Amino acid sequence: MIKRLVYTLFIAFAALSCTDNVENGNTLQGSLSAPFNDDAVEGELLIKFAPEMTDILDTHYSTRSAGGIATRSGIPSTDEVLSILGAYSIERVFPIDPEAEERTREAGLHLWYKVSFDKEIDVNEAKMQLSKLGEISKMQCNRRIYSAGNGKKPVLVSAEGVRNAAADNAALPFNDPDLHLQWGYINKGGYSFEQEWAKSIKNCDVNCEEAWALCTGDPSIIVGVMDEGVMWEHPDLEPNMWVNEDEENGSYEDNDNNGFKGDRYGYNFASDRGYISSTGSNDSGHGTHVAGTIAAVNNNGLGVCGIAGGDASKGEPGVKIMSLQIFDDSRASTVALEAKAFKYAADNGAVIVQCSWGYNSAYSNIIQGFTPGPASEKEWETLYPLEKEAIDYFIENAGSPNGVIDGGIVVFAAGNESAGKPAYPGAYSKCVSVSAIAADYTPATYTDYGEEVDFTAPGGDGDYYGVPGSSYENGGMIYSTLSFEGKAGYGFYEGTSMSCPHVSGVVALGLSYAAQLRRHFTAEEFIELMSQESTDIEEYFEGEKFSHYNHSSPGSFATKTPLSQYKGKMGKLVNAGKLLKAIETAGRDMKVPNFYVAPEKSVTLDLARFFVNGENLEYSYEILDNTVATAEMEGTVLTVNGKREGFTSLTIKVNGAEHVVEVTVRNGANNNGWL
Repeated sequence: MIKRLVYTLFIAFAALSCTDNVENGNTLQGSLSAPFNDDAVEGELLIKFAPEMTDILDTHYSTRSAGGIATRSGIPSTDEVLSILGAYSIERVFPIDPEAEERTREAGLHLWYKVSFDKEIDVNEAKMQLSKLGEISKMQCNRRIYSAGNGKKPVLVSAEGVRNAAADNAALPFNDPDLHLQWGYINKGGYSFEQEWAKSIKNCDVNCEEAWALCTGDPSIIVGVMDEGVMWEHPDLEPNMWVNEDEENGSYEDNDNNGFKGDRYGYNFASDRGYISSTGSNDSGHGTHVAGTIAAVNNNGLGVCGIAGGDASKGEPGVKIMSLQIFDDSRASTVALEAKAFKYAADNGAVIVQCSWGYNSAYSNIIQGFTPGPASEKEWETLYPLEKEAIDYFIENAGSPNGVIDGGIVVFAAGNESAGKPAYPGAYSKCVSVSAIAADYTPATYTDYGEEVDFTAPGGDGDYYGVPGSSYENGGMIYSTLSFEGKAGYGFYEGTSMSCPHVSGVVALGLSYAAQLRRHFTAEEFIELMSQESTDIEEYFEGEKFSHYNHSSPGSFATKTPLSQYKGKMGKLVNAGKLLKAIETAGRDMKVPNFYVAPEKSVTLDLARFFVNGENLEYSYEILDNTVATAEMEGTVLTVNGKREGFTSLTIKVNGAEHVVEVTVRNGANNNGWL
């Protein structure tokens, strides 16, 4: 967590040895005598069965109903140990979603179970007993994770916003009255600071002004915000919230049969309910703040802007925010709930997951009260195999081979311990790790850094800009939407928690432009392109940086940091303008996919998604064999109807060109077929 917490929340949790089991044939090896830390949930273990146990588990355990709980596994040796432990339930970690079950099994996630047993039995003893079983391949504790805070609350600005510098907005592209405070988007060289103007350098931002001339967002791009709950009714966010139209907010019915009840705006995994909460007395507004940086509505004459918030004056919506709530008021979350959230995001359409949380850095200072986290990717994978598999599932299964992006992008905050190694899971090589800079390109005094960091972005730096002993707290910080005690408003925060959504917002804006140009990328290609088009700022890493540690308290003291220590360890500054221009000639054209449908079923496809200006084009089609399948069109939407099992071809004509795709009709296709 950051050393000063009045305005900043980095959701951090220590990473001690929850498990050190690794797969080696059919037995678990490792230092099984190593104790779990105090944050292991009492009476719970997360176990992964060997693939050979699938049929037994399917037969005995009620996997056909979402969230089903059994008392035994149906595997005699396992059940014998469970009886000794006083186990009272065993349930699949991931609920059944029929649409995603096939790929869930391909990823092996159906084999993860949570075992609940007598809380009086030592978790280490239970681990020892279960580790002897050959049918269990992996095991870890279900450790608690917390949103870190010290009980202090952020300053909430009224919902009407700040109006004291309207003249500063005259040259800005949108009419949102507080855009002048969002220097991370458009930095005019100190115009938004009341103090220390010389410490703000023009264009130290993510270059939104140039990017917005090309694109402001697209509602086909969904960003999962894994955090505290997003205040979905906030007037500057509500139009850009993801909505699951089949569900009623917080209801007890699973209308879309995806395994989650009432998930209209996302899901509250911390409380296991559909209702997204942001009104608890201990809720800091953190999730609402990061969501605003990504997708607060632009040009609506209200409050602030989002990097990919659209343009309300033109009726152009921004990207959609899906709330993946893993922290709820003072309630601790767990690794199992976090894993569910990653899978939910992939299965329900998100292509980016924004994560302003993580374990403490392995190099964090114990004297300052930090408990060091995993020191290597191997150590993290060994400690938290379920977490890694859930992240991998999102990265590998989000998006579509026929959409704008094949795969998902996970963006993590690097951490706020001023440590020379970023925190896991963000340091994982398949994730994007984000450090933070002040408004003059210098590393923020609190930011973690290291070779594993991929990008940097504006995060604010109160100890750098603030006057020692002064209660003035917003100089150089990040301004965005906020919720506090059920009220919608705006306010300042700082931290890698704030730089992280700047990067998520740029990713979302870039994918929005790619969607509008009908360009296709793999996730790896897109991250590489973003890196190529980012800005090297190491020329500013010279000399020393002076600041006042914990500047607003009586215990403040002056510090100086050699900037050379950050070279090669901060990543490059994301540049939205350069990225969008590069997208115009990068990637490849989208292609109309093949159709796969069951007899007497139908599948629909909006052809406008695959052609530039597709909404205004005229289409025609021809099916080679109408005894196998037929087709019909309404506007730009093509419907293919299965008739009998077999294969045929479908020719789509548009703009003078022909596009031939295959149609497969086969029993066993999903309820309504798929593409």
